[in-house]
Amino acid sequence: MLSCDICGETVTSEPDMKAHLLIVHMENEVICPFCKLSGVNYDEMCFHIETAHFEQNELERSFARINTIQIRTSDNRKDNTLQCRMEVNSGVHSACASNHPKISAQSLPNDGTLKHKAFYSENLTESRKFLKSKEKEYDPSKIKGSIYETTYSPPECPFCGRIEDCSQDMENHVKTKHADLLDTPSEDHDQPLYDCPMCGLICTNYHILQEHVDLHLEESNFGQGIDRVQCSRDLELAHQLQQEEDRKRRSEESRQEMGEFQKLQRQYGLDNSGGYKQQQLRNMEIEVNRGRMHPSEFHRRKADMMESLAIGIDDGKTRTSGIIEALYRYYQNAATDVRRVWLSTGVDHFHSSFGDKGWGCGYRNFQMLLSSLLQNDAYDDCLKGMSIPCIPKIQSMIEDAWKEGFDPQGASQLNNRLQGTKAWIGACEVYTLLTSLRVKCRIVDFHKSTGPLGTHPRLFEWILNYYSSEREGSPKVVCTSKPPIYLQHQGHSRTVVGIEERKNRTLCLLIFDPGCPSREMQKLLKQDMEASNLKQLRKFVGNLKHKQYQIVAVEGVLSSEEKVVSICIFGYVKLEPVELTSLKFLVRINVNPFVSHSALFWFCII
Repeated sequence: MLSCDICGETVTSEPDMKAHLLIVHMENEVICPFCKLSGVNYDEMCFHIETAHFEQNELERSFARINTIQIRTSDNRKDNTLQCRMEVNSGVHSACASNHPKISAQSLPNDGTLKHKAFYSENLTESRKFLKSKEKEYDPSKIKGSIYETTYSPPECPFCGRIEDCSQDMENHVKTKHADLLDTPSEDHDQPLYDCPMCGLICTNYHILQEHVDLHLEESNFGQGIDRVQCSRDLELAHQLQQEEDRKRRSEESRQEMGEFQKLQRQYGLDNSGGYKQQQLRNMEIEVNRGRMHPSEFHRRKADMMESLAIGIDDGKTRTSGIIEALYRYYQNAATDVRRVWLSTGVDHFHSSFGDKGWGCGYRNFQMLLSSLLQNDAYDDCLKGMSIPCIPKIQSMIEDAWKEGFDPQGASQLNNRLQGTKAWIGACEVYTLLTSLRVKCRIVDFHKSTGPLGTHPRLFEWILNYYSSEREGSPKVVCTSKPPIYLQHQGHSRTVVGIEERKNRTLCLLIFDPGCPSREMQKLLKQDMEASNLKQLRKFVGNLKHKQYQIVAVEGVLSSEEKVVSICIFGYVKLEPVELTSLKFLVRINVNPFVSHSALFWFCII
């Protein structure tokens, strides 16, 4: 037997139940559950509800989802249960379907309910009353042999969890307590909306918008604070990196400066690597190892060197004499392109040896100048009994002059010590030594170029005036009584022994270079000397292009009183400035960076 779920009538078979539902419940008149409209078919009623009661229909469906009926089934087994939920809408739809003549039993879904998006056949209140009456009439004990057991579960609020006795009470509870949570359109369509200027969020209340914007600002301030902290850390890191880079740069500059200073020390003989004696022995040992010198020759030269150092006199192995006389004979018989020539007094040539190669030019030029003075009777009084000293002896003589008070600035810059070193000397040291020997001299500085292409024509004119007093009417070759001139420029020094005036009125200096070996200088002593042999002596204006030049010119003999005055002048210059116009003193130009910069001497500037 089958029972109708709507009216409770029982039938014997399933076809009878379908006929019952079609005749009794689906052919009745369809009524609108909201406005009681009737007299229309099912499709027209659906269209009416969709157009006239759309908002009310949506609200009722929201309440309908809340109320459910749980059906529990069992097949005589307590551990196997099946729970099903059926919306209240199913009962309402069934009631509506019983009044619609066009729907047959075959068109119903498998769960026996009629569902449509916006259709109710009766108003919701009457449907709930009908369901309650059916629940009261339904008694599972009256159905014998039925496999269904149905229990009613009271509705529970989906928002707060509250349980009510019936669906009507739950509907009132939701409407009163949770109306703001229902998915219903706002009744006030004119309520103003507020857009967030930072993210575009729409708020219905400006207080909420203000709180929302405050959150943005707090987040922004927090981010800016983090940015400021990060910026401060970045600046600190950049400062540390800059300091580290500056420290490394200063360290590198200091290291390079120290390297360059040590290089200069080695170049100018101030690296404590020994002096003349040590270099002489070391170079002779190298020659022996290379097979260029026999061991017996090494020992013989060593013995001669030790003897020379002991007595302080040069051994004469680098000396070449008689060159001035050979030049006189040559100019008398040849040199047709020369109009006049002036030669100094006799002077010997000295060249560098194993002991002073690379640094001894100043000492060798002093030996040349002294050799000329020793041949001049005018200087017998101040140089009486003197011989050509060796280089270590010259160093000792300069140190003695410093001790007397000459050139205190130069002495301090060279640590008051020359012996045992390879320190270079320049025009100042030669002037100091000659003055201490009572030889009157002066330094002339040609501090800048006076001709095209960096040449110094005024230097040539000054030397010409030094050797010649009257050029007109003089013979072609003039052997003067003037000593040679010490010529200094950056890194090297030489000795001027004469000057040529050629037929084209150009000037040419005759220079002895200590770098020229004896074998080359001895070629000038031959009777048939050729013009090509003079090439190493001749220096034209275009050959002297150094930035500046200094010369030491000998002018006579100093008395003992004048020597004392010279010493006092050095001390006076050290204490306070000198009136240059009255005393005619000038600061000498430094050629060697390790010799004095500020000592004053008797000289004029060109």
